[in-house]
Amino acid sequence: MAQNKHLLKHNIAIFSIMAVLAGCGLIYQYLLSHYAGRVLGAIETVIFAMIGIMIVAMGIGAFLARYIKCHFSGFAWLELAIALLGSTSVLFISGAFAFTHSLPAIIGETFGMPPDLFPRGGLIGDILKLVEYLPYVIGFILGMMIGAEIPLIARVRESLYGEHVKHNTGDIYGMDYIGAGVGAAIWIWLLITIEPTVAGALTAIANIGIGLLFCFLYYSRIKAKEVLIVGHILAGSIIYTVAIYGPSWDQAMEEILYQDKVVHHMNTKYQRIVLTERVMAPDKPPLLTFYINGRTQFSGNDEHIYHAMLTYPALAASARQDNILVIGGGDGLALRDILRWNPKEVTLIDLDPMIVDFFSTPYEKEGEIINEAILKLNDFSFSDPRVNLILGDAFIEVDTLLQQNKTFDTIIVDLPDPSHPDLNKLYSTRFYAKLLLLLTGDGAISIQSTSPYHAKNTFISIGKTVKHAGFAHVEQYHHNVPSFGEWGWTIATKIGLTPRQRLVRLKELPVNDHWLSRGKLLGSFEFGKNFFIGREKIKINRLGSGVIYQYHLNDWQTEQGISH
Repeated sequence: MAQNKHLLKHNIAIFSIMAVLAGCGLIYQYLLSHYAGRVLGAIETVIFAMIGIMIVAMGIGAFLARYIKCHFSGFAWLELAIALLGSTSVLFISGAFAFTHSLPAIIGETFGMPPDLFPRGGLIGDILKLVEYLPYVIGFILGMMIGAEIPLIARVRESLYGEHVKHNTGDIYGMDYIGAGVGAAIWIWLLITIEPTVAGALTAIANIGIGLLFCFLYYSRIKAKEVLIVGHILAGSIIYTVAIYGPSWDQAMEEILYQDKVVHHMNTKYQRIVLTERVMAPDKPPLLTFYINGRTQFSGNDEHIYHAMLTYPALAASARQDNILVIGGGDGLALRDILRWNPKEVTLIDLDPMIVDFFSTPYEKEGEIINEAILKLNDFSFSDPRVNLILGDAFIEVDTLLQQNKTFDTIIVDLPDPSHPDLNKLYSTRFYAKLLLLLTGDGAISIQSTSPYHAKNTFISIGKTVKHAGFAHVEQYHHNVPSFGEWGWTIATKIGLTPRQRLVRLKELPVNDHWLSRGKLLGSFEFGKNFFIGREKIKINRLGSGVIYQYHLNDWQTEQGISH
C-alpha cells in the first residue's frame, strides 16, 4: 500500500510536469510563428513553415534524447536551456533584424555615400537574406529541445518504477496532448494580445519552475545539483529582466525597421498594428502611416486617393445612396468618404474590435491622446449616429443580414489582400453570391482587388469570380496610389447599364471629393491593350479551393524574385 502511494505521488508529479511542459511547448510554437510572421511579412507562409519546422525538430530531438545518459540531470538541464532560449528568442530575432536593417546605412554613412547608393547587394544583400532564416533556426533548436522532453520524462518514470511501465508511452502522450490543448487556450485567450517578449518570459517562468521542482523532487538522483539550482535561479533573474525591459527593448529595435517614428503599437487577437508619424513641418500635421503585420495599410498623404477610388465609383453608379454596407474598413476612412453622400444608414462589418476601437476612441498615453490625428483623419466617422457597427466574421454576419431580409443600395468591400488562407473565403463565389442577394437591383458594389501590376493573376481572378457569382456586369479599374503603387478595384451591377455606362452619363460629379475628377474616374477603367491577354486561363475562386490565396502568394513571390 505504501509503495502504491509512493508511485501515485510520483505519477501525479510526472503527469503534471508533462502537461505544463506540453502547454509551454505549444505556446513557444505559436509565439515564434506569430512573431516571425510579423518581421518577415509573409505571415500566412511563415506561420505554417515555422510550425512544420518545429514539429520536425521535435521528432529529431526525440531521437537525440537517447544520447543523454543521465535522464534526471539531462531533463533538469533541458528545462533550463528551453527557458533561456524561449524567453530571449524574440529579442534575438528583433535584434538581428534591426542590426542588418541598419547595416547599409552604417556602411554608407561611414564612407560618406549618398542614401540612394547605400550598399544593399552583394555580401550585404546576402546578409540581409540570411537573417531571414534566423527565426527558423531558433525555432528548430527550440523544437529539438522540446522534442527531447517526452523520451526523458518517460525514462524518468520507468526509473522510479524500477521496471518497464505498461502503457507508459500512452500515459505520457495523453498528458502531453491535454497539456498542449490547455496551452493553445492560454495562447488564444491571454498571451496572443500581449507583448511577445512578455509572453515568452511568462512561458519560460513555467519551465524554470518545473526545472526547480524537478530538482527538489529528485535531488538525490541529479548530478551537479547545486550548479543546476544556481543556474535556474540565474536564469530566472534573466527572464525577469526580459519580462520587465523586453517590451521597451523590442520596441526600440522595431522602430529601426520603420522609416518614421513609431508612436503606437499593439497586438490584437488577429494582427499586429503599428502607427508611425513623420513631422513634415512645425505648422503642418504629422504624416501618419498605419501598418498591419508589417504591411502598409494606409499613409496619411495619399489614403484619400485609395478611398476615393474604392468608394466613389460604386456610390456614383448606384441609383440611391440611402443604405450602404461596408465589409471591412475598420479604420473608418472609407466610412468618412461614404458619409459625405449623406446616407440614411451605413452598416459596417469588421472582424477586429481592437482596430475599430483604436480608430473610434481616444487612446491616452502619458497624458497625450496618441490617436488624436487618426480620429481627425477619419473625421470621427464612427461617432456618427447613422453608423451601425457589427463586429464579427463577415462571411457569417452577411448570413444574418440575409435572414433579416436586408438590402443595400451600395456595397463597399474593403478587405485586406487574400494573403492568408482564412481570407480566401471572402474572395469566393459563395461570398460574392451572398452580397449579390444583399444588393438592390439598381445598386453597385466595389471590391478592393489588390495590385493589377504586382498581382495580375489575383486581380483578374477576383473579377472573374465576381462575374461567376451572378453579377450581370463586372468591370475593373485601377489607379496609382503612391504608398502602394498601381492598385486595382472591381465594380459590378446586377441589372441595367454597366458601371462605366452609368458613370459616363454623369455630366459632373455629384459630390465634391476634393481630389477626384470625372476624367480621372473614367480614365481609371482603361488598361493597356494587352493587359487581359490570357484572361481565359485564369481560374475563378470557389469556397475551399484556395485559388485566390495561391495566386496572391505566387504573384507576390514572383514580384519579389523568390520564384518564377
